[in-house]
Amino acid sequence: MDDSSKAGHITISGVNKIFQTGDKEVVALQNIELTIPRGQFVCLLGPSGCGKSTLLNAVAGFSAPTSGSITADGKTVSSPGPDRGMVFQEYALFPWMTVEQNIRFGLEIKGMAKAEIETRVTSLLNKFGLIEFRLRFPKDLSGGMRQRVAIARILALDSPIMLMDEPFGALDALTRRNLQDELLRIWSELHKTVLFVTHSIEEAIYLADRIVVMTYRPGTVKRDILVDLPRLRDPSSAEFNALKRELGTLVMEEQQRHHDSEIMAAID
Repeated sequence: MDDSSKAGHITISGVNKIFQTGDKEVVALQNIELTIPRGQFVCLLGPSGCGKSTLLNAVAGFSAPTSGSITADGKTVSSPGPDRGMVFQEYALFPWMTVEQNIRFGLEIKGMAKAEIETRVTSLLNKFGLIEFRLRFPKDLSGGMRQRVAIARILALDSPIMLMDEPFGALDALTRRNLQDELLRIWSELHKTVLFVTHSIEEAIYLADRIVVMTYRPGTVKRDILVDLPRLRDPSSAEFNALKRELGTLVMEEQQRHHDSEIMAAID
C-alpha cells in the first residue's frame, strides 16, 4: 500500500458539495475520499471548475460540505481553526500594517508573550529575507515579497497544516520558482502537512509528494499519483517529463469534458 493508506492528518470521507443557484443545483464535489498523512505535500490538480478550491475551502472550514465528513488530526472540521493556516492567491495582507505588524498580528490576537512574539517574528523575517523590509507597507513590496509576508504570517502561527490556494499563480516565472524553492525548504525544515491547489502540471510535479488529479464538475478523484522523484527535481529530466506527459493527458481529458459540456449547455 502507498503512503495514503497510513493514518491521516487530514481525512476526507464521502464529501459532496452542492451549490444552489436559483432553481438549479450544481454538484461541485462528489464522493471525495482522501487520506493525507502527517507531513505529506499534496497537490490538487485539475482544470478550472473541477472543485479544487471548493475542496480546499471545505478543509479550511470556510464552507461546510453538503454531506460527508472532514477531519484534521482526528477532529471534525466545522469551522476555521488555528491548526489550519490558509495562504490565498491574493496576498490578503492588511495594507495599513507594516510587514512586521502583519506577521505578528495573529500572535498578538492569541495573547502570546511579547518576548516570544519578537523572537518568532524576527526569525521569520530573517528566514524569508524580509528583515530589511520589516517597516515597509504591502504597497511598497513586489508581488513575490508580499506573498513571502503572507506565508510568513501563517508560519508564525505554527499551524501544523498549511492550505495553499494557487499562492504563486499571479507571479512571474522566476519569482514563482524562487518561492517554490523557499516553500520546499521551509516544508522540509518544519514538516508541515501541505494541501496545495494548482493549475500548473509542472508546479505540481516540482513540489508534491503526491498529486491528486480531479475531474471536471462534478469534481471527484480521477487519479491519485505518488511522485517518486528525488528532490530537488529537474524539470528537464526524462522522468519529470514522462510524468508531465501522463498528467497532461489526464488534465486535457477533463478540459475536453468541460468544453463539451459548455457546447451542450449552449445547445440546450
